[in-house]
Amino acid sequence: MSDAVTQPRIPEWPMPRAEGCPFDPPPELRALTAEKPLARVRIWDGSTPWIVTGHAAQRALLGDPRVSVDERLPGFPHWHEGMAAAVDHRPRSVFNSDAPEHTRYRRIMTGPFTYKRVEALRPAIQKITDDLIDAMLAGPQPADLVEALALPLPTLTISELLGVPYEDHDFFQENAARGIAHDVSAEESMRTFGALNGYLVQLVAKKATEPADDALSDIAARVNDGDLTVPEAAMMGLGLLIAGHETSANMIGLAVPALLDNPGQLALLRDTDDPKVVAGAVEELLRYLGIIHGGQRRIAKEDIEIGGEVIRAGEGIIIELFSANRDAEVFPGPDLLDLGRPNARHHNAFGFGIHQCVGQQLARVELQVVYGTLFRRIPTLALAVPRDEIRFKHDRLAYGVYELPVTW
Repeated sequence: MSDAVTQPRIPEWPMPRAEGCPFDPPPELRALTAEKPLARVRIWDGSTPWIVTGHAAQRALLGDPRVSVDERLPGFPHWHEGMAAAVDHRPRSVFNSDAPEHTRYRRIMTGPFTYKRVEALRPAIQKITDDLIDAMLAGPQPADLVEALALPLPTLTISELLGVPYEDHDFFQENAARGIAHDVSAEESMRTFGALNGYLVQLVAKKATEPADDALSDIAARVNDGDLTVPEAAMMGLGLLIAGHETSANMIGLAVPALLDNPGQLALLRDTDDPKVVAGAVEELLRYLGIIHGGQRRIAKEDIEIGGEVIRAGEGIIIELFSANRDAEVFPGPDLLDLGRPNARHHNAFGFGIHQCVGQQLARVELQVVYGTLFRRIPTLALAVPRDEIRFKHDRLAYGVYELPVTW
């Protein structure tokens, strides 16, 4: 019997979610997860990196210095052709460097996102939320909740925090959205990256000579001090700008139909004025909803034994965060949305280890404000179309909904 017959089939990645189950991991991925925490998948370029689905295995690898985020290493499992094509044009940053280089970048980036500084933004985020809801209530029905609230709230917030003019939001939202499509070509990836990077380079240069009270001015000051180059500073700003609006917007848009599907849980959130209950609900929604469904990409620098397998040096690794958040060994009844789940904060939604999300505190405050406000102010909020007519972002690296028609 030939090797082609005896070798197990390697599934393609990414995998489609099941029809009618938009909040659950793909069925084929769930089968892999149930079998073992590591398996092989085939990606766009024909390579077969490891996919890591188990919660414990993910945390072990995300905390292992033998696992690298250096996208320039041969064998790195790029998200798509466009990311691979632009690799030599992206300067080093917190997103593609390892310690100790990473440590220097992260120290610069974390200043605006400390717990104290983010908490100080809570009243401003509350006002933005209330103003956007006021405008939606004053407008026609049905309204698109993505356009009215989910996208402008985090965009306004990160624009204010960074010092990026909000009037440019159409430009950077459009280019960011194309850059994270599954099917983006090398040419289009270079175009969108070039446009966004050029925009940030100009903005950093302006902040270096005309500083203001914002994070991008703080980063530009490090250019003046010789700690960063302009391309490095622009890459930091670009990463914060994209991550700062795209993920939170998708969490807001995706959570609303998920909560409407679970009216008992929604009532717990709508009827409480306890900030601890709201904070716990946010952690459970972060666990339950898989926003980063393309997986975090890594490569092994040395051989690593884990989960009964050996990841060889030079082999790609995909850390599939969503499946770990549905790991029954950590979260009993993982497919149930339980806003009172006691250990929900053990999720991997923000990653783990030294590369975990820099802006996670900001995301938490935004989501706490939105979830704690929206259903209290609009208790009759409902979908304006059948759930199966909602367009989910199956073709994006960040999952969510394109539009969300609602009424009340």
